[in-house]
Amino acid sequence: MGVGGHFWDLLKPYGRTEGFDFLRNKRVAIDLSFWIVQHETAIKSFTRNPHIRLTFFRTVNLFSKFGAFPVFVADGTPSPLKSRARIARFFQASGIDLSSLPVAEEGVSVERNPMFLKCVKECVELLELLGMPVLKARGEAEALCAQLNREGQVVACITADSDAFLYGANCVIKRLLPNSKEPFECYHMSDIEAGLGMKREHLIAISLLVGNDHDLNGVPGIGIETALRFVKSFSENEILNRLHEIGRGDMLQFQGGMKYVGDITPNSDENTPKMKFSHCSVCGHPGSKKAHLKSSCEYCITDTSNGCLQKPVGYKCSCSSCDLDRKQKEQKKNENWQIKVCKKIAMEQKFPNDEIITMYLSSNQGNSTDDAPHVSWESPKTDFLVDYLSYHQHWEPSYTRQRMLPMLSTIFLRELASNPTNDMLYGQYEFDSIQRVKKRYGHQFYVVKWKKASCAMGDAIYAVASEVSDTQHESREHDEPIDLLDEADVPQISVDDGHWFLLTDEDMDLVQAAFPEKVAQFLEEKELKEKKSKRKKSSLISEGTPESSKSPAPRSVQLSITEFYRASKAMKLGEKLTENSHNSDVTKGKKQMSSPNLSKSSRRRLLFD
Repeated sequence: MGVGGHFWDLLKPYGRTEGFDFLRNKRVAIDLSFWIVQHETAIKSFTRNPHIRLTFFRTVNLFSKFGAFPVFVADGTPSPLKSRARIARFFQASGIDLSSLPVAEEGVSVERNPMFLKCVKECVELLELLGMPVLKARGEAEALCAQLNREGQVVACITADSDAFLYGANCVIKRLLPNSKEPFECYHMSDIEAGLGMKREHLIAISLLVGNDHDLNGVPGIGIETALRFVKSFSENEILNRLHEIGRGDMLQFQGGMKYVGDITPNSDENTPKMKFSHCSVCGHPGSKKAHLKSSCEYCITDTSNGCLQKPVGYKCSCSSCDLDRKQKEQKKNENWQIKVCKKIAMEQKFPNDEIITMYLSSNQGNSTDDAPHVSWESPKTDFLVDYLSYHQHWEPSYTRQRMLPMLSTIFLRELASNPTNDMLYGQYEFDSIQRVKKRYGHQFYVVKWKKASCAMGDAIYAVASEVSDTQHESREHDEPIDLLDEADVPQISVDDGHWFLLTDEDMDLVQAAFPEKVAQFLEEKELKEKKSKRKKSSLISEGTPESSKSPAPRSVQLSITEFYRASKAMKLGEKLTENSHNSDVTKGKKQMSSPNLSKSSRRRLLFD
């Protein structure tokens, strides 16, 4: 929600998209309630516990693929104003006449419904097992997100509540599109200020006029366009004070004196009678028609014998007298419009609400008394996490460990770069080599090959192969749909010479910091391969083929229609035979790479159990 009156449509022209590295190695605050509501709305009836499932996948993606450090913020106790507004919104959606309802008690706060609170609790438990920091706001989560952003503790807020700008946010990420070149839809306050010419207190004034989460109605009869035009009449320092004065009914000082910032009011004495200049009805220029009939005026460039030119449709004279008259009429029209808006505002009781203004401008939105809340990231509690997701989602332990691997490999590379104490990923995999450079959505990764240690494998290959039957293949994966926008990347599994390997996509800078020798070796080998391929091409070009050197084939040969179709049919048949042979070779290669006795789920269990 946030500010009413389609406020996001007003900000839409000033949004921009950011690339993959926008959040890399940076902190970002996340409104947890926004994620939960979004998940429930998107796939509520298609999967088990969508809030747990997508919170897990999005957190792993944000941490591993984009390299961010997420800070999650949960809602606290809503304010009494927010509680009354929530009740009113519920009854409005139900079609119940609000006038027949009893008036809510002042100062009474109402918690969210128990089902939503249960979802929040489960997500907080999941995030704590993942090692993510979770803060609790005093009131609204987006308020604490905005405070962290304003104080420089995070680079942005992830929320769809537009009132985050009113709480002081500098950058709001409204949407995440992981599978795109520019996955973040961002709104920077600096862009909004430059585009709309308004700052934070201007936006607060607009929310008071059109409605917000704490006052749904605002001022009846004032929409977003009217509010925007009215608020821009004042500077940031005076707008809220002006609203207080108008709310008290002090409008006399505005009559005849209100103007847009930057407008130039013509200097004229109101007691001095206006000088009216006659204008020619033919050309529209100053002067009488009779005088212009004798000779054309100085503005019309014609022969004196022809007189003045006929003025075009919609012509407006630009002389000083007409220009002054138009400015005075426009100013009078402006004043009348602004007085009408002021009268609508003055009709509202207790406007503006000081409690709402104080809430937006508050500098302490957290529960703790510390100015800067303590934020830290820990290693995931993998075993507890496996049990938690097995209970709530009915996921197999091997499936959970497989989906967590991108997050674990990112943590491993970071720790190895800063404090190289452990050389085994997850205690089971060792860095083998860099396979290649992979480009996805315009961003480059290293495809890293991890080798499973022989001590971790033992003789489990044959034992698992005999225990797992075909009826147990991926029952969970068939029950739940795959959401490509949120599910984490799945590591590839391969078998080579009796050894098991994993292939994961890793950030190039992280791999460089953790394994500089391996990266140097890979780049050197890559350069040698490129040089060899260039030499081979150049040698082929210089040598040429005997057929091509002797005599080039004729450019075109006239064929009969029968010969043409026979030739084309023979070419298609040859291409088909070549393709079939190639496919069979590929299939044979695949069969050689993976064990024919092991199913997909069996191979996953071997690697992640």
